[in-house]
Order: sequence, then C-alpha cells, then structure tokens
Amino acid sequence: MPRALRRSLLLRLLAVSVIVSVCSVAATAYVVVQMTAVAIRQEQGQALADDAKAYDALLGYAARHPDWSEAGATVAALARGTGHRIVLTSRGRPVADSDPEPGVPFRPPAKPTAVIDPLSVDPDLLPRSASDRIDARAVGPFLLPRHERGYLDALASRLQSCAQRTTGADARIERGPGGRPRLEPPSASTIPGCNATALGEPTPTEKKALAALGTLVNACLAHRGAPAVTLSLNGEGRPVATGRWADGPLVSSCLTTGRAEQLAPYVAPAAQLYVSTPAHATTFFALSPANKARIAGGAALVLLVTVVATVLAGIRLVRPLRALTAAVQRLAEGDVSAQVRVVGGDEIGRLSVAFNSMAGRRAELERLRKAMVSDVAHELRTPLSNIRGWLEAAEDGVVDNDGELLASVLEEALLLQHIIDDLRDLSAADAGELRLSKAPVPVADVLAQTAHAHRADADASGVRLTVTADEAALVDADPVRLRQMAGNLLSNAIRHTPHGGTVTLSARVTEGSVRIDVADTGAGIAPDELPHVFERFWRAEKSRSRQTGGSGLGLSIVRKLAEAHGGTVTAHSTPGAGAVFRLTLPLLPETGGG
Repeated sequence: MPRALRRSLLLRLLAVSVIVSVCSVAATAYVVVQMTAVAIRQEQGQALADDAKAYDALLGYAARHPDWSEAGATVAALARGTGHRIVLTSRGRPVADSDPEPGVPFRPPAKPTAVIDPLSVDPDLLPRSASDRIDARAVGPFLLPRHERGYLDALASRLQSCAQRTTGADARIERGPGGRPRLEPPSASTIPGCNATALGEPTPTEKKALAALGTLVNACLAHRGAPAVTLSLNGEGRPVATGRWADGPLVSSCLTTGRAEQLAPYVAPAAQLYVSTPAHATTFFALSPANKARIAGGAALVLLVTVVATVLAGIRLVRPLRALTAAVQRLAEGDVSAQVRVVGGDEIGRLSVAFNSMAGRRAELERLRKAMVSDVAHELRTPLSNIRGWLEAAEDGVVDNDGELLASVLEEALLLQHIIDDLRDLSAADAGELRLSKAPVPVADVLAQTAHAHRADADASGVRLTVTADEAALVDADPVRLRQMAGNLLSNAIRHTPHGGTVTLSARVTEGSVRIDVADTGAGIAPDELPHVFERFWRAEKSRSRQTGGSGLGLSIVRKLAEAHGGTVTAHSTPGAGAVFRLTLPLLPETGGG
C-alpha cells in the first residue's frame, strides 16, 4: 500500500466505518432477509396490477383518439396513480413521458412492457364474448352525434318506463362506446307491447358507417370467391354479419379486416408501452414490532461502538485543526504572513497546504493593492501637475491667458476626467454594481458607428480603417457598453498602428456566439507580455509613459464589460505582424447560429 494512502484520513475513517458497518450488518441481516422475500412478492403482484391498469387506460385512449398528441395528461395521471414511470413511444420516438430526465434522451429496453394497439388487443385481456381482437371502445364512424343520442335516449327512457309498468322489472339504461343506449337486462327489451323495435334500428350515422363497412367486407369476400353478406348491429351496437352465409371463418376474417381498415383513421397508431420505476423513487418496507425492537437493539450497540471509535479518532484529529484555527485567527487579525506547519500527508495536511497558499495569495493581493494605489496616484499626478503648471505660469505672467492656455488646461482636465470615469467603471464592475440596459443589438450597426466615431483619429494617424460584419450577428447587450468595448479596442489598435498601416474591424457568427475581431498591422506584442495586456495601468512600453495615449485602463474595462455580458476577450499577436483582439459574446438565442 502506498505511504500516502496509509496516512490518508479518509482511509482511517473508512476503517472505523468498516467496524461499525460489520456490527450493523450482523444486527440487521436476518430481519432484512426475512422481509425481502415477502416484499418482493407483494411488489411483483402490485406491478402486474399496475401494468394491466396502464394498458387498459391507454388502450381506451387510443381507441378514442386519432393520435397520441394529447396523451401526456393520461400518462401523467397513470404515473401518479401507480408510482411508476410510464413512457409511450411510436415509430421509435417518445410521444409521452411521465418523468423525463432533463438533457437525457429516453433509451427504451430491448422489449416493451406491452404494445398499445386498439386494432390488435392482447387476447389475454379480451372478454370471453369478443369475436375479434378490436377494442370495443374503438367505434370510429359509428360514434353517434348529439342529436341521434338524444333521440335514442328518449326511446330508451320510454322503453324502460314501459318495462317497469308492465313487469315491474328493475330495468336500467346503459350506454355503449358509440353512444347507443340499451336496456339491462336484455330481457327488458323484449317485453310485448313496449315497441322495442325502434330502439334497435340503426340511425343515419350508423347506416352510413354500415354501408361503408359492408363495401369493405364484401370486397374482401369477393376477392376470396365468397358470396356477399348483409351487415347489421347487435344489441351492443357492434357490426355483425347476417344472412345465409354469415357464419364461418371466412366471413369473420373479412369482417375483422374490414373493421380494422375502417377504424384505422379514427384510432391512434400502435405504440410501445414502457413501465419502470422512477430513478428518484424510494421503496420503504413495513417493519413488525419485533423487527423494530431487534433493529433498535442493534442500533444502540452500533451507537456505542461509534461513540468510542469517534472519541479515539477525534483526539488525533483535533490537534492539527487547533493549530490551523490559530493561524486563521492570526490571518483575520491582519497578519498576512500567518502560516501553519504541515503535519502528515492526509486531508488535513493538504488543507494546511491550501491555507498556506491562500495566505500567500492574500499577501500577494495586498502587494498588488498597494501597487494599484501607487499607479492611480501616478496617473492622476501627471494631469494635475500639468494643470497646476499652466495656471501658475499664467498667474506669473510667463504665458498669456488666452485660448491656447485654456485649450491646454481643458485637454488635461478631460484626460483627468477620462481616468476617473475609467476607474469608476472598473470599481462598479468589481463590486458587481455595473448596470446594463440590455436589448437586441445588431453588431454590424455598432461597428459602423464605432468606425465612424474613430475615423478622424485614424485619418490623422495615417491609418486605413476597414469594417466587415455579418448582418445576422445579433446580441443581447447594452448598446452603449458594446460601443464602449469596441471603441476601446479600436482606439488601442489605432494608437499602436504606424503610419500607412491598416486596422480591420470585423464580426462574424460562429458556434452560437458572435466574434468581434480588431486586427492591426502594428509591431505586435511579445509573448511574455500577452498575459498582462488586460491588467490595469499596464503598458507595453517599459517606461510606462503616456506618449502613446490612453490611461492604461481601456483594455481592463473591456474585459470587465465582456464578463458582465457573459462573454470573453482575448489577445493574439505575432511580434512584427500586428495583434488581434477578439471579443466573443453570446448570440441572441432566437437568431440561431452557424
């Protein structure tokens, strides 16, 4: 065993857990074995009942609907009632799922629980009186409209009243799947003097459907060389063949085939049913009082062993934790040099190493903060010194108090204001208080406006400025901040491009994002300087002068604004061949990408 693993705190805790687990398993194994067999038998019986319930409910839905588009509510209700996950697939694609897993496509098992097809019902689930495998709830064109149902209901009510008056029989009205009423028991419909004939006559809707079905059946019989038959409705409203040639397997086969062909447009296509246990489901077994007592005694023993083992292990764990706590307190009191001695190579030792690294990082951040204060003072001192110098010179009469003096002072004041505004933006970004007024923004328009605003500077520097943008580039951004980012990158490129050079501003859509590139033909950036270009007050010139213009904060602001928009900004450069600054922002979702 490796030495580091032997010293692992996790391994020691696992050793204690093994001891506790052995005691726990020994105390509860017998009870669990006895209970499991009974629970499994109960679960299997309940699962069969739930499967049959789901099959019948979905079969009824398929018989009454031409497709599965509205099956979601039925599937969800069945899932709630049975506690199972129910999935329906048709033509290899899920049409309803009671418990979909986000981002995970459904992968059906090799064999479905059942096939839902109202035109081919499982024979084991059909009633004994069924003459074919078509579900009785599939009526298709035999479904009676409201006015015909009302007419038949009135006839059935009169017949019921007549039967009760004549014989005193307790007749009741039941309705078939197609809406046709009938009296139960059937003998109530044969009482003399009650005129039950009218109730048994087909309605216009049924006559039309029977005629269409008869055409299909007789065409099948003619194809097989058999004589034609006549169709009528039985007492349950199902089509049956009548006449001399009505009996026989050939007529029964053609009647079934014809009914299936007639009902196909009115029922949902065949679908595969998958019933499983949801991934998040938890099964709890009921415990008898005796078993509860045994488990309680085992738990008490396990608790005692756990307390003893925990005390022994805790004594060794507390000592290094106390040393670490003392070091944390020193760090909280301002001692940035606080360190803790690393003892061992376990998790506490690695925590000590991480604490020492954090303390060192805090010391580094403190050093950077002081450097930041120094840089800010340096940047503000220059324009303030210039303003003071010009004003003292004017007061002493060394220079004339004219427009040229005012222009110089104004120029330094604007530079000072620019530095302050940049520092304010960075401070708001660091504090998470940078406010953005986002809206759909065409990137091409923003780049055109930015180029127009900086074209005078480019012309004055002898730099050629070109713009190419994909018209489909649309982002959800603050238009003012987007122009600020593009303007900072463009002004930076113009400053570092020599006379006669070119700066290219481009944008294109790729992989769900918009890439805005600002490329120049300047001297480029050395590889060791690229990681620092977005740092505050960093300049490529070793003298850190402002001769090339700028406050040293523009690129830092671009990075913060890009992050606030959920994007990134990067720099690529080959010394002597210019530099490319790339701003990447998310594409507006409804625009697509490519």
